[in-house]
Amino acid sequence: MFLPPLLLLLLSTATAAVEVKRPRGVSLTNHHFYDKTKPFTCLDGSSTIPFDQVNDDYCDCQDGSDEPGTAACPEGRFHCTNAGYKPHYIPSSRVNDGICDCCDATDEYNSGVVCENTCREMGRKEKETLEQMAEVAREGFRLKKILIEEGKRGQEEKRSKLLGLQESKKALEEQVAMLRAVKEEAEKPEKEFKERHQKLWEEQQAAARAARDQEQAASAFQELDDNTDGVISVAELQTHPELDPDGDGALSEAEAQALLGEALQVDAISFQEGLWAAIKDKYRQESLPTVPPLAEAPAEEILEVPEEPSPVEDEDESPGLDEETEEDEEDEEEESPEEDKEPLPPQSVKVDEEVKDKMPPYDERTQAYIDAAQEARDHFEEAEKSLTEMEESIRNLEQEMALDLGPSGEFSYLFGQCYELSTNEYIYRLCPFNRVTQKPNHGGSETNLGTWGSWDASEEDKFRIMHYEHGTGCWQGPNRSTKVKLVCGKETVITSATEPSRCEYLMELVTPAACQEPPPETPGDPDHDEL
Repeated sequence: MFLPPLLLLLLSTATAAVEVKRPRGVSLTNHHFYDKTKPFTCLDGSSTIPFDQVNDDYCDCQDGSDEPGTAACPEGRFHCTNAGYKPHYIPSSRVNDGICDCCDATDEYNSGVVCENTCREMGRKEKETLEQMAEVAREGFRLKKILIEEGKRGQEEKRSKLLGLQESKKALEEQVAMLRAVKEEAEKPEKEFKERHQKLWEEQQAAARAARDQEQAASAFQELDDNTDGVISVAELQTHPELDPDGDGALSEAEAQALLGEALQVDAISFQEGLWAAIKDKYRQESLPTVPPLAEAPAEEILEVPEEPSPVEDEDESPGLDEETEEDEEDEEEESPEEDKEPLPPQSVKVDEEVKDKMPPYDERTQAYIDAAQEARDHFEEAEKSLTEMEESIRNLEQEMALDLGPSGEFSYLFGQCYELSTNEYIYRLCPFNRVTQKPNHGGSETNLGTWGSWDASEEDKFRIMHYEHGTGCWQGPNRSTKVKLVCGKETVITSATEPSRCEYLMELVTPAACQEPPPETPGDPDHDEL
């Protein structure tokens, strides 16, 4: 409240016009204790002395009340009347010490120092300051009433919006449930036909692997059957030392017999059904059957063969030479297809194998089921996302409406806003009802000084101080926290940010919402300009 000090000034001026006889240094409120027609009793009741011992420059009372106008008592107090300004007390030890403590100069009555009475000028400045503060309070309260009305409208709008969202949520939940059923129904044939396609492909892969294995087994049998008698013997197995089971680099007769089992030899059928499975992981072919003999020739020679001009076209040669040339051409024609079978580099072979192992595209019917199911999933996911966003909006709105935004909702305009204060070192950022942060001016990460906790219930007016808690922890210390003191003003601005205790911050926020209703103005005397 800003007017009582102003009224106090006016009161001091009015009373100063009536002079009440009392000892020097005694206040007007205490003058009745100092009746010169009676003995004086110390204000603490410790003793009673003749009145002529008051202000005799000798301390008789323990509380110093007998010497208010001298420096005799260490506990004494001298009252500065300060007509035209604010009266106040000073220690009696400062009386006549050569320094002007009272603006009316009454404390230096016997020091020889000439003090100027500055009370009227100080009173005038004080009055101007108080009038400015009163004007700020009046204007701030006017703005506060506007904020209250805006807050009420805002709350009504939020309630209406919340009801609308809750109604929309019900309809959207029904839509999501319907789209989920459509999706699940569309996924049934999709799953069935995809599994059918997968199974068919896996069967084809298994058949192809079996055919390749059978082909490799036949090739291996032919290679192992050195004498082409249709069976493989122990001696023939021993020609492949890589089949050695004990790793000594040689396949002994006993080890070869162990591979054959009880039989002395195996035919092609027995080889494929039994022996091949036991040796195929170790078995190495002596030569690649798919590579023709010419593949061993240098690549340059193979590439140059089709580019050689025919001698028949250039010269007339003997019939024998023509026959040789025709035979060579026939050989070249026979070899050309084999050249096309030249093995690709390892990388190309690997790519071919990957392509071969890749599942083929779905047939038209299966793909149609997949497309239909995907479309149903897209519609469902889009609706489900909208429902999630709506639920989040409802939660945020309910949390906002549950906030204590003042007795009349005057602080509601602060919600969702942020205010900054730049100092020499930091930029402080306050987002009311959310968080407080601190960031270095010259780069660096942001530090959380606390998130919204509560109003200060310990204060008589709890809406004077905000508490922000559980900020970033200090090194070997507590978590940071901030108190925000709200001060009446016409604008909303942070005026200060300090750290009075380690990891405990104090900010001051000026806001019209903190202004209280001022008392009614008292009509003054326009002709009287005491202050």
